[in-house]
Amino acid sequence: MMSARPELLALALVMTVLMYAVRAERWQYLLEPIGPTRYSVAFRTTVIGFAASFVLPARAGEFLRPYLLARREKLPVTAAFATVVVERMLDLVCVLLLLSVFLVLLQNGEASAAPWLYRAVWLGGAAITPVGVGILVAMFMMAGHPERLHGLVLRAERVLPARLARAVAGFARTFAEGLAVVRRPSRLLWAMGWSLVLWLAIATQVWVLVRAFDIAMPFAGSFLLTAMLVVGVAVPTPGGVGGTHEALRLGVTSFYAADNNAAVGAAIVQHAVNFVPILLLGLWFIGRDGLTLSGLRAEAESARGDRAPYDRTGQAGEVTS
Repeated sequence: MMSARPELLALALVMTVLMYAVRAERWQYLLEPIGPTRYSVAFRTTVIGFAASFVLPARAGEFLRPYLLARREKLPVTAAFATVVVERMLDLVCVLLLLSVFLVLLQNGEASAAPWLYRAVWLGGAAITPVGVGILVAMFMMAGHPERLHGLVLRAERVLPARLARAVAGFARTFAEGLAVVRRPSRLLWAMGWSLVLWLAIATQVWVLVRAFDIAMPFAGSFLLTAMLVVGVAVPTPGGVGGTHEALRLGVTSFYAADNNAAVGAAIVQHAVNFVPILLLGLWFIGRDGLTLSGLRAEAESARGDRAPYDRTGQAGEVTS
């Protein structure tokens, strides 16, 4: 790690903060149809949410982030959570798009360098694509007909107590309202544009970090490596430790004949560059806001377990059919 190029490591560190700035900008755009938000709040809660996911179990930040923002901006919590679901689907689409571009147009010897791994990546992308398309179609249908969805769920009164059925219907309708960006193609394209900016930046940072260790990987290889890192992040380990490390090490040693020591060093630094600054910034925001990690854990459990609909103030409200 001592032989890594410091100027490239510094560039990767700056890019980490910029990537979260883009995440906050995209999220604010997704939130716009359900109510006004301040960019400063979107950025702070984004950082706090990701920092919480690093140190709390079960990816608590995914629930905590919309909960905190909705409380501060007086938005419906359920609708705010729906925008996070949209984010994740846009992320999936962008990763699959970059991977497809690589597999179809840009691959240059990777298939012959590690045929079994290349085939596994190809099959994985092919398997997940219809799942992503199916979820997007379902989101589009929910977003386009929130009242119809509300009426459909109300039929649950036949098997559920009437009050519970109305609560479920209210939750579904508010969730569908949070998918508002999906209803209009122009807004969805803008959201996709921000997502592509984000994932191109992520891929660029991966390439910069790999090149910092003098690993001869072409820029196009970062598209392949990014897809593998996404799989590594999905491995349920504390702070993402282990999964991303092995994904990067395996990718650069198998496809680009990298020295194993350099690959391990790049994997450790890649995780640290993405983990440490956001964790420290998130802890600083948490302290400034008078919060604690134990308190955030309780907030996350409340946000995850709460299924009641919310009114515009972000507090639990009456359900009206």
